[in-house]
Amino acid sequence: MAPIADDMKAVDAVIRARLNSDVVMIRTIGDYIVGAGGKRMRPALLMVVAKALGYQGDNHHLLAAVVEFIHTATLLHDDVVDESDMRRGRHTANAVFGNAASVLVGDYLYSRSFEMMVETNTMAVMSILSEATTVIAEGEVLQLMNVHDPDISLDRYLQVVRFKTAKLFEASAQVGAVIAHATSEQRAAAAAYGRHIGTAFQLIDDVLDYSGDVHTLGKNVGDDLREGKATLPLIRVMETGSPAQKQLIQEAIKAGEADFAAVAQAIHDTGALDYTRQAAVAEAGLARRAIAAYPPSAYRETLLKFCAFAVERDH
Repeated sequence: MAPIADDMKAVDAVIRARLNSDVVMIRTIGDYIVGAGGKRMRPALLMVVAKALGYQGDNHHLLAAVVEFIHTATLLHDDVVDESDMRRGRHTANAVFGNAASVLVGDYLYSRSFEMMVETNTMAVMSILSEATTVIAEGEVLQLMNVHDPDISLDRYLQVVRFKTAKLFEASAQVGAVIAHATSEQRAAAAAYGRHIGTAFQLIDDVLDYSGDVHTLGKNVGDDLREGKATLPLIRVMETGSPAQKQLIQEAIKAGEADFAAVAQAIHDTGALDYTRQAAVAEAGLARRAIAAYPPSAYRETLLKFCAFAVERDH
């Protein structure tokens, strides 16, 4: 993040300024969320892509904040749907303030993000981000349909990943290229880079759900299983494990509960985490190749480092 350290501070300032509402509850929950930190990967991606392609304007901080608002809105709604009580190492907003307040503040963040993007008066940007919010919502519904379904296919799982997680990474990178007045090839490369790095990011999240330390990860290890989500490690066990292992995972997904130690053992015995990690490495490789033609710069190097971080992180 070093090449954009000052930019990230500026984005945080925009976020705090735009969360300033006369409605006290919005300010309170907004401050709570911003105070939780987070990696800010999506806004960083937008700014680094823009600068890698020679951007000289002054809209990148505003649009980076827009992307973070969209992401935060999805988290607020996600945690309500999933009934989560931990995120980023502390209680979720819905656990502290209640479901109703979290949903409504999420709606506020969506609305505010569209209000902010209109300020840029750039139709291409509005088109990309508005389409992204639609696709993300579709991904949320697809995931809801897949919950407690032990027969989910790899294709259905990956569709949810592309829609729910990778799409905002893709849109962020694409917006960075658009505001830099990049060529159509460079825009397509940015979109592919974001899509693949976003997919890698989610795959590693799936690994960490079964291997991470709760204090490092900042959420409850094993939450995906408790929520009845068949992520790639579980799908891999069902594809390659013994009949007993397959039955164990199927029943765990249907019930949302199981002997976690037995599930973890089945995942270990089938090499499911290594398989998932290698799938993430492959996605990161595709992201790296997507920007191979970008001009050499410190920002291009940062984009390459993001590829490594996406698969090597422990949180």
